[in-house]
Amino acid sequence: MTGFGKASTELNDKIINIEIRALNSKQLDLYTRLPNLYREKDFDIRDELVNRLKRGKIELSLTLDYKEEEQAVQLNVHVIKSYYRQLKEITKELGGDNEESLMPVIMRLPEVLNASKEQIDEKEWSKITVALDKAITELDLFRIQEGKALKEDILNHLASIENFLNQIEPYEKERKDMLKNKLNSNLHELFTPNGYDKNRLEQEMIFYLERFDITEEKIRLQNHCAYFREVSDEVEAVGKKLTFVAQEIGREINTIGAKANHSAIQRLVVLMKDELEKIKEQLMNVL
Repeated sequence: MTGFGKASTELNDKIINIEIRALNSKQLDLYTRLPNLYREKDFDIRDELVNRLKRGKIELSLTLDYKEEEQAVQLNVHVIKSYYRQLKEITKELGGDNEESLMPVIMRLPEVLNASKEQIDEKEWSKITVALDKAITELDLFRIQEGKALKEDILNHLASIENFLNQIEPYEKERKDMLKNKLNSNLHELFTPNGYDKNRLEQEMIFYLERFDITEEKIRLQNHCAYFREVSDEVEAVGKKLTFVAQEIGREINTIGAKANHSAIQRLVVLMKDELEKIKEQLMNVL
């Protein structure tokens, strides 16, 4: 969600510069810096940013540069001279002679600045909105370029999860045989050959193996991964939806780990979890 966009427009007596910066954030945080002249348009600018940028920490700066010396704020020369003469006389009467220190004092006195209230010209404002649109579009293009690289990285981690999932299959028969042999060995140690019902043992074995069967979890995990890819190709903002799918992927991985009871499968589960954490970190940057 990071990005940068800027645009300028030239008006009759001034030049407008607009810069927009976007940083990663779970929600939308807007910060605008506008000259006093355009404060009343703050709501319109924010509304446009909300509609176009959706999420992120957004900072917009709009500055203006006057082309000529005549600006909206000017020094009131007559008032300054009057203040200076009066303060100079008072300083002499009090025995002081530091006239250089008078100007900083004078500039803080009332009516030194002659501020004439400018009005927003709607024709000029229409040009500013065009520049605003250009700056937002430039930021969006920046985001799109970053998003393509981000998508490629996320899908690479997803492919690693699918690869580790496929590596589980060779260990499944070995895992079942190990469980069966372990139970059978323990029973032989505890009982004589005729000391237990073999049919009942087989029933218990079937029940026990069903509890540790991970076929359903594997199928659901494969389906979640396929759906994740499908959602990632959608045009609209998909960050929240991908986050939900990632949570479901994590749930299936955890269940496989809980049922595994096999060191090699547990190792693959750890690797899948590591890849999923990398995906979750990147999803924080997706709209």
